[in-house]
Amino acid sequence: MNTFDRSRLGLLLTTAALSGLVVACSSGNRAQKEKTITLVSYAVTQSAYEKIIPQFVAEWEAKTGEKISVDQSYGGSGSQTRAVIDGLNADVVALALALDTQKIEEAGLIEPGWEQELPNDSIVHKSVVAFVLRDQNSNVKTWSDLARDDVSLITANPKTSGGARWNFMAFWGVITQASGTEQQAQDFVQKVYQRVPVLPKDARAASDVFYKQGQGDVLINYENEVILAAQKGDPQTYIVPTDYNISIDNPVTVVDANVDKNGTREVAEAFVQYLYTPQAQREFAKVGFRPVDSQVEAEFANQFPKIKNLFTAKDLGGWNAVQTQFFADGAIFDNIQAQIAQSPATN
Repeated sequence: MNTFDRSRLGLLLTTAALSGLVVACSSGNRAQKEKTITLVSYAVTQSAYEKIIPQFVAEWEAKTGEKISVDQSYGGSGSQTRAVIDGLNADVVALALALDTQKIEEAGLIEPGWEQELPNDSIVHKSVVAFVLRDQNSNVKTWSDLARDDVSLITANPKTSGGARWNFMAFWGVITQASGTEQQAQDFVQKVYQRVPVLPKDARAASDVFYKQGQGDVLINYENEVILAAQKGDPQTYIVPTDYNISIDNPVTVVDANVDKNGTREVAEAFVQYLYTPQAQREFAKVGFRPVDSQVEAEFANQFPKIKNLFTAKDLGGWNAVQTQFFADGAIFDNIQAQIAQSPATN
C-alpha cells in the first residue's frame, strides 16, 4: 500500500469513527429525552387510563418536546399495595382507598403530607355504594331492606378486602349519620352480616359468588362498576340509595422514593396534576366514576343520582380511627362475627 492509499484509508477510518460518535451521541440524547413512568392502579380504572394516558403523553411532548411512555399495572388495590411495598417500581399509585396509600407511606416510600399536595385532598374520583339485584322485581330498595330475614346478600370480607371496608362503613354510617347511636349502628350491621352466607376474600371473588355460583339476592357493589359493566354489554339491575350513602374516595399520589430514584419526579407530578383537568375528569366520568371537577360533574349530572346525605371516611373519624375501631383484630367487625357464629340459625 502506497502513501496515498494509507492516507486515504486513515481518513476513511477517522470519518467512520466520527460518524459513529455522532450517531452514538444522537442516540444517547434520544435516550435521555425518552422517559418511562409506571402507574400502579386497581383494576376498574384501566378503561379510563387507557384513554387518559395517550392524551397526557401527547400534551407533554407538545409542551416539552420530550417523548415519554407510561407503563401500567392493574390489579386488586390491596395486592397492588403489597406489590409496591415489596418492590414494584411505581412512580404513581392510584388506589381504591387512602388506607392502602397510607400503608405505602408507612413503608417509607411516600412522604407524609401527600394528601395536601393535590386538589381535593388528593382524591381524583369518587363512587358510591350500589345494590345489584338478582331479580329486577325485588322489593329491596333501602338500606333497612338489607337486614330483612328474607334477603340474602353478598359482600366481601372487610378484613381481607379494602373495597369491602367501604361497604361496612356504609352500613355503619347510614345509622350514625342519621343521628343513630353506635349501639344502634352495631345492631344494624350485625343484622346485615347475618344475611351474608359467605364472606369472599375480595370484590372479584364476591362477584363470582353472586354471578357464577348464583348465591345471594343482592350484591353490594359500586356505582362505577355497574355503569362500566353495562357499557361492556352486561347490564345489571341496580339501585343507588340516595337518602344516605358513602363517598367512596379514590386517591392518587407520586411514590416519592421511586420518582427520586428514577429521576421522574417532574413528569410523574405533571401526570397526577393532569388527572384533575376537565379532559381527564371526563374520561373518569365516562366509565362511571363521579368526577371531582364541578364543571364535569354538572356535565354528567344525569348519569349520577344526587345523594341527599353523602358522608365520607372523615365523618366516621378518618382512616386511622376506622381501622382501629372496626377492622383491627378484636375490634367491632370481629365481635360481630363472633356473635353471629354463636347464633348460626339466623342465617
